[in-house]
Amino acid sequence: MSTHSNIAFFIPHMGCSNLCSFCNQRIISGSIEAPSFYEIKLTCKREYNRMTSKQRRNTQIAFFGGSFTAIDRNLMIGYLDCVREFIGNDGFSGIRISTRPDAINDEILHILKEKSVTSIELGAQSMDDYVLRKNLRGHTSYQIEQACKKIFEYDIELGMQIMVGLPGQSKQSVIDTAKKVIDIHPETIRIYPVVIFKGSLIESWYNSGQYVPPSLDEGIELCSKLLELFNNNNIKVIRLGLHAQKTMEKDIVAGLYHPAFKELCESRIYLKKLKRLFKNLQTGLYKILVNSSEVSKVIGHKKSNIKVLKDAGYLVKVIGDKSIDIGELQLI
Repeated sequence: MSTHSNIAFFIPHMGCSNLCSFCNQRIISGSIEAPSFYEIKLTCKREYNRMTSKQRRNTQIAFFGGSFTAIDRNLMIGYLDCVREFIGNDGFSGIRISTRPDAINDEILHILKEKSVTSIELGAQSMDDYVLRKNLRGHTSYQIEQACKKIFEYDIELGMQIMVGLPGQSKQSVIDTAKKVIDIHPETIRIYPVVIFKGSLIESWYNSGQYVPPSLDEGIELCSKLLELFNNNNIKVIRLGLHAQKTMEKDIVAGLYHPAFKELCESRIYLKKLKRLFKNLQTGLYKILVNSSEVSKVIGHKKSNIKVLKDAGYLVKVIGDKSIDIGELQLI
């Protein structure tokens, strides 16, 4: 599916059977109460009128923030029914929802398929059962695998969400989770480095010293490896790091947060490529051609990549060229 954007509605905590260690959805979503049917319809109508036909075809209506398929069944159907008039024909391409692996079964999938749901994002977080138990997820890795199989059976696009830096989670556990996700091969993946919010259980573990989050540099290094793994296996990374919001930032205690986290990871990938490129070259002045859209990533945050090369004896000027493939570096 070539969908590029969402009209997103957040439904914080609704449907969650338990509170995971890291969770404070009200802060993350910026919402306190779920939107009414009237508010949803009003927003959809406004966006419908604002967009061109092509834009609407590349847009889904999305219900995020809670475990959508675990809320009251009539309410779930009500949400789906209130947006169906905007789906198809000259309207939006479909409906996207997020939910828990243990809230997926044949009955639910039949309803979702009938009500124009085209994409399901499954909050897996980890494929390591120890990590899942430690963080009070309330489901197993086997349930994740079974839910994915069911979603594929109903020909609904699968997205997955995983977390990095959870209590009890080693670097190897993160890599193993990524490899298991690659074996499942969802269409999309969201990677959420752990951020410690006020009011979460993980905050109390952090304050008592029971949990020490990875440093920002460690998080960037690990997430850059995941980004490469998923890119190399044709799984689209549609989110890496939390969406930057001023209302959310005031409630962050610690953890792996930066408003440009994904770009920092992409810059780290380029730094590795640059090091390989210059490994056997004499020190001196060099020029590098890169895709015009990638110049800032190659240079690095606050010119960090350029500084690393300079310290090694290489004075590098980065030049943008639209004809260069993204990810490619050319010495001139």
